[in-house]
Amino acid sequence: MRFASKLVGAAALSALAFAAVPASAAERIALVVKSLGNGFFDAAAKGAQQAAEEIGDIEVIYTGPTSATAEGQIEIVNSLIAQQVDAIAISANDPDALVPVLKKAMDRGIKVISWDSGVAPEGRMLHLNPSDTDLIGTTIIKLAADYLPEGGDVAILSASSTATNQNAWIEAAKAALPTEFPDINLVAVVYGDDDSVKSTDEAKGLIASYPNLKAIIAPTTVGVVAAAQVVTDEGLTGKINVTGLALPSEFKQFIDNGASQAVALWNPIDLGYSAVYLSHQLIGGAEAKPGATLSIGHVGEITLDETNAAAMAPPYQFDASNIEEFSKIY
Repeated sequence: MRFASKLVGAAALSALAFAAVPASAAERIALVVKSLGNGFFDAAAKGAQQAAEEIGDIEVIYTGPTSATAEGQIEIVNSLIAQQVDAIAISANDPDALVPVLKKAMDRGIKVISWDSGVAPEGRMLHLNPSDTDLIGTTIIKLAADYLPEGGDVAILSASSTATNQNAWIEAAKAALPTEFPDINLVAVVYGDDDSVKSTDEAKGLIASYPNLKAIIAPTTVGVVAAAQVVTDEGLTGKINVTGLALPSEFKQFIDNGASQAVALWNPIDLGYSAVYLSHQLIGGAEAKPGATLSIGHVGEITLDETNAAAMAPPYQFDASNIEEFSKIY
């Protein structure tokens, strides 16, 4: 197994080998993320490495743009096509903009899947959701509602406005409000583009614009940390609860200081592991078609729906009772 961390197509290129391997691996699988330097994707890369070691004779190329843009990912995919990799597993910054270049990759015989944040069906062979979309949408609202017994104003701080997964979760959350959470009032949805500076500014703007705000929900690991830091810095712990999807290792401090009561997430290590495991099966001849059941190794198995998509696992809640334990894992 060989694991390489690369910024493909950029002026600077670095590689990191995690284990001694044969000079030429039988399979090369590119794990393309929304942006480098994101703890969620770094954790997914660890899982990708685990899958490669378990299967054997696989090189994983971990790569992504420096900022979360479709243009950056398109450049990287073109470079990977030129390198003649065997598979591309991508978490997309835009569901549609990446379709032409990914179709080009498939025309060249490269297996293409999306994971985490999907590509339109014509641009991939299958898609692996981290969890069921409706369940995630309900969960992120419930995380706020559980600590608002009388209801109140909440706002959502998302990633980019084109992120497939974020938009689907937000729509699912909105759909759950009238029937399941009638006392919760969603006052705004803003976008921090998975950039800590912009997410910080957007969180400050929400607080300034909505004086009765009771919770900020950020279904993005970058945004939730930024919002919790703003609430901490502005002395609003206990007044505004920050919740959403967070890495325990990055977020423990905000559970500890009271800026947040609880957050949730699936295991990103398992997600990266599953993406490589699925890519390997497609390289080996497995067919991605509706109704097909595919193994994701020790994580379990998935069954593809009519769009060749499937969900990995339900989100898991972290609070004061367990976040220290999980913060040591991811």
